[in-house]
Amino acid sequence: MKKILSVSTVLLLSVAISLPLFAGGASESAPASGPKVMKIGVSKLLAHPALDAVEVGMQDYLATTDLSVSYDFQNANGDVSTAVSIAQKFKNDDVDVAVGIATPSAQALAQVFSDTPVVFSAVTDPISAGLADSYAGDPDSNICGVSDNNPVEEQIKLLVELSGAKTIGNIYASGEANGVVLMEMAKAACEKLGVGFVSSAIANSSEVKMAAQSIIDRVDAIYIATDNAVISALPAVDEVCSKAGKPLMSADPSGVSGLDCLVAWGFNYYSLGVATGKVVEQVINGTSPGKIGTVFLTDPADFELWFNLDTAKKLGITIPQSLIDSAAVIIQDGKQIKKN
Repeated sequence: MKKILSVSTVLLLSVAISLPLFAGGASESAPASGPKVMKIGVSKLLAHPALDAVEVGMQDYLATTDLSVSYDFQNANGDVSTAVSIAQKFKNDDVDVAVGIATPSAQALAQVFSDTPVVFSAVTDPISAGLADSYAGDPDSNICGVSDNNPVEEQIKLLVELSGAKTIGNIYASGEANGVVLMEMAKAACEKLGVGFVSSAIANSSEVKMAAQSIIDRVDAIYIATDNAVISALPAVDEVCSKAGKPLMSADPSGVSGLDCLVAWGFNYYSLGVATGKVVEQVINGTSPGKIGTVFLTDPADFELWFNLDTAKKLGITIPQSLIDSAAVIIQDGKQIKKN
């Protein structure tokens, strides 16, 4: 049920009375009278543009509904043990819905809640992550959500076609299910495309720059998937690639502004947040999470394609006009131009 789009198809967070228990943990209050206020606990693995956009998109959508909700936003700052503590806090606070943004946060919630609905978001493969047995859902499950499974093969194919790369490099978080799944997808894509593949595993974002430096001389280009630990340190990869004169592709357009990244193609994570809000709405209105299962975004409007023409010029790479015309954003002469 994984939805993969071809290149031609896409050509795409109240002041608290006391300090929060965890970083980022202020709560929004809702009216004391009227409909029941549904308490939504939101656990985010870490702060970076994509996951922040999911949070905002979900709130913006729910604000358009008739639901009365309050939020408790928590940020695990990339630490899995903190994510588990946040999940326990939500259970002690008796939230009505627990939302986990990114795989480790969702997994922590799933371990703590057996009846309260858990809604995941920005999880590449919920089955591999142990969040679901089937994308279609399980009638007895209290878990559902939205996947950010990307068209990895098509992304790497685009990078190869643009750069002529014979070997692609990749950095991934070996302790995160999402990171491992994406690395394996990238490896399989390179094998299918007949290009070499060199990967480097990291345990946390502080190791990303060193990982990039360790492989840069053995690759012709680097592809970074929606691996949270790596994406949060994308500027470090960008610096290494820029100094080495090697093209960089990111599967997360939200984090490339101001960088020399040649191309970014992937989800508009605000749209992913809106979809997450719709799932939360269904759950609050009584739909069993097991009947919802996993939602995949397939509308080309939910994806964005970015090109840095200044970087292309430095690298001697020509971006076909047809691709430029299809881009949502281009960077040219130091200016970021939104086209679509």
